[in-house]
Amino acid sequence: MAPGPLAQVLRQLPTVTDENLLTAAIPFADAGVYRLSEDCALVQSADFFTPIVNDPYTFGRIAAANALSDIYAMGGRPLTVMNLVGFPACLDREILVEILKGGAEKVHEAGAVIVGGHTVEDDEPKYGMAVTGLVDPTLMVSTLGARPGDQLVLTKPLGSGILATALKGEVIAEEQMVEAIRGMETLNRAASQAMLDVGVNACTDITGFGLLGHALELAEASQVGLEIDAAALHIYPQVMELASIGLIPAGSYRNREHYMTKVVNRESVAPEIVDILADPQTSGGLLIAVSAEKLSCLASSLATAGCSAFHIGRVVGDHPGQMRVM
Repeated sequence: MAPGPLAQVLRQLPTVTDENLLTAAIPFADAGVYRLSEDCALVQSADFFTPIVNDPYTFGRIAAANALSDIYAMGGRPLTVMNLVGFPACLDREILVEILKGGAEKVHEAGAVIVGGHTVEDDEPKYGMAVTGLVDPTLMVSTLGARPGDQLVLTKPLGSGILATALKGEVIAEEQMVEAIRGMETLNRAASQAMLDVGVNACTDITGFGLLGHALELAEASQVGLEIDAAALHIYPQVMELASIGLIPAGSYRNREHYMTKVVNRESVAPEIVDILADPQTSGGLLIAVSAEKLSCLASSLATAGCSAFHIGRVVGDHPGQMRVM
């Protein structure tokens, strides 16, 4: 669902009042968190989507990594998983087997267990998961807590949406987006543990609203401004060339429409940078706000864990809830 309509729908829902629903007070939380005790809470999320690659096994791996990501963004540990499947009756059932195998492999890697699921007949394949994990409420990380002076670190390159669009349009082959596939298949587990070890102030994962949308949601939740260094944005190979010929996902246009109004210098941002900022990601990285004195420690911890650490900007006190692209 597009960001604008989603917000309108949510405003029409009844307000939930429960002192144990910790995320009721966290705007744009990546997952729901329900306290069970002083040191233990459930963290829950669900996500599913249509294939973005041709190979069903790879699609299953990517979809699972994407669904698990919200738990990691909150600093949680996945515990149980329910498969969510839509599948056409006309397709070979072996395709579904491969999708589920790919998902199961990633769940096993996460140290979680698949406990069941639900399947419906659909016009096109869809796959994802409902994930339940555990988090210590005192260690939970969320969109709240970013402070002026914090530095912004992103743990995966950008551009997976543009590449998936090019693949669907048969402009590139799956073999030409190997690096992006590897990134989308990678769990945010190690990155999450690294940020917990160091101690950070805020975090969100970058998915369908792009870096643009998710960063601005973090800014609004924390009531701070952001500065993004355009030159520091890392992208997957071929992304800029594909974007230059107009291979832009539909979701990118929705992201621009809703979020670019919150970019204070939007008139001066180069079109190619807007393409990257607004590109909807699948199983993207974690965007972490960390105090300046801990930046090098976080970068070192992420590197030791085999994760990227792209220093892409900073948190400022000016223009709260908005962004400046440098």
